[in-house]
Amino acid sequence: MMSSMGSGHSHRAGADIDAALTVARLPRTALMATLGLAAIATVVGLFALWPDSGEADKLVASVSFAAPGVTFPDAVVSQVQPVCKVSDTGAPDASGQGCGQLVVSVTTGAGRGDKARVQVAPQVAASGLAAGDEVRLMRIPATDGQPATYSYFGTERSGTLWLLVIAFVLLVLAVARLRGLMALTGLAVSGLVIWKFVLPALLVGEPGLLVGLTAAAAIMFVVLYTTHGLSLRTSAALAGTLGGLGITALIGLLAISSTHLTGVSDESGGVLSSYAGDLDFQGLLTCAIVIAGLGVLNDVTITQASAVWELRGASPGMSRGRLVASAMRIGRDHIASTIYTIAFAYAGTALVVLLILQLYDLPIVDLLATEDITGEIVRTLASSIGLVLAVPLTTAIAAVTVPGPTDPTSH
Repeated sequence: MMSSMGSGHSHRAGADIDAALTVARLPRTALMATLGLAAIATVVGLFALWPDSGEADKLVASVSFAAPGVTFPDAVVSQVQPVCKVSDTGAPDASGQGCGQLVVSVTTGAGRGDKARVQVAPQVAASGLAAGDEVRLMRIPATDGQPATYSYFGTERSGTLWLLVIAFVLLVLAVARLRGLMALTGLAVSGLVIWKFVLPALLVGEPGLLVGLTAAAAIMFVVLYTTHGLSLRTSAALAGTLGGLGITALIGLLAISSTHLTGVSDESGGVLSSYAGDLDFQGLLTCAIVIAGLGVLNDVTITQASAVWELRGASPGMSRGRLVASAMRIGRDHIASTIYTIAFAYAGTALVVLLILQLYDLPIVDLLATEDITGEIVRTLASSIGLVLAVPLTTAIAAVTVPGPTDPTSH
């Protein structure tokens, strides 16, 4: 395996640089031994923390989303009533009888063929729904001589979502080709690890920090090697990523402890605490911080490792000090752009919350006392600190791994 990594057989640009550079045995052995130990620890963690399927299934079976007999049939909209007018008092205008309703025909389930009128929120009625669109209803079966009743549950959106997924996959394959296929494979494995390991393990009360680190390491081993190939360049990026994840976890753990965050910021926490009594919410928050840092860390570390290798290939006589300095100039630019990415991504996803805060016009110091605001700040800053420190760490690992300025190159 080390020989294949040393020769850099990978399906990506720059593989000729990997093959041309002959890495000394000591740094190669040290890097691979470190990653080997990390891989063993990851496998041990998966076995030790893997949730008992029986316990997880029993917990899931004990929770019911709706009362017995309640179903969620599909229906087709035949008419959309206008949005209800609001009177001067702020109450719905009684003159608008039938307003804000959907007239639907049930197409699936026990009530197939039923006609119904269901009340919807003004934003739903104004969202562009028209005759022929599909919605999902909640059906309460008939009891004590009373007919079955229907209410609006949601709009059927799977068609559009599937089109977006297909377009995304086809574009990735068309533009990135084999590398894109490997990236999609890694993405699928990541989702499988989170769904089959992380979520059940957290539900049955496994330590969130250990679950997050184990899952993140497993994902990174698969994602980096499948996407970027088996090479020492990728191995250096992987080592830097694992180091950055460790830093992120440590910062997150310390920040959560010192700010006394509970990990419960909305009604979802209350639901979880009612059904999953063994769930450690502070551990859950730490796990979330680790998982949230995966994407940007992967991006930054592979870029830094590639920068060091490309610089060495272009300037075989460059000293290691100059090599590190040149790579760090690239890294600083990448850090700046990535910090903007993190900030804008948070602002976009939290735009509604930010609007509410603007409306309340509370002092910043008062907002920092709330669980949800402080939790997001801790999550963002812990990930960002891990990201920033991963750049020099990965640069140093890659600089030590590549041949020195006097080492010969082979073609």
